[in-house]
Amino acid sequence: MKALIQRVKKASVTIDGQLYSSIGKGILVFVGVEKTDEELNAEKLAEKILKLRIFEDENEKMNFSVTDVKGEILTVSQFTLCGDCKKGTRPSFDNSAPLDKAVKLYEYFVEKIKQSGLNTQTGKFRAMMDIELINDGPVTFWLEK
Repeated sequence: MKALIQRVKKASVTIDGQLYSSIGKGILVFVGVEKTDEELNAEKLAEKILKLRIFEDENEKMNFSVTDVKGEILTVSQFTLCGDCKKGTRPSFDNSAPLDKAVKLYEYFVEKIKQSGLNTQTGKFRAMMDIELINDGPVTFWLEK
């Protein structure tokens, strides 16, 4: 599984002109599921995201996790993270999980995040979404599990 996470002041998902979900201070997580991923990948990725110390303490050092600051989390499925751009100019999505597996593992990942007790919102799987965010920093990280 791959994730692009961004520390945000706020973020939202709009679908067909209607607000679908939104969060305040926290992290926006884009998640891609690959063919070889299993539940263990989702568990490890969720655990890493919840513990990753990317929020600043009083000395402006990144010492706090989203859990520590009681932040909010917005997760959005994004199969394009699994795109391979090494050859040519058109991405290959051969490494992306088939739809049924991707849905199952994405939903499993979201459930693991929700177990933290933090306000957790999502996008809508396979929908065309407008994502709005105010990146805090900017602070952005790429994770793979």
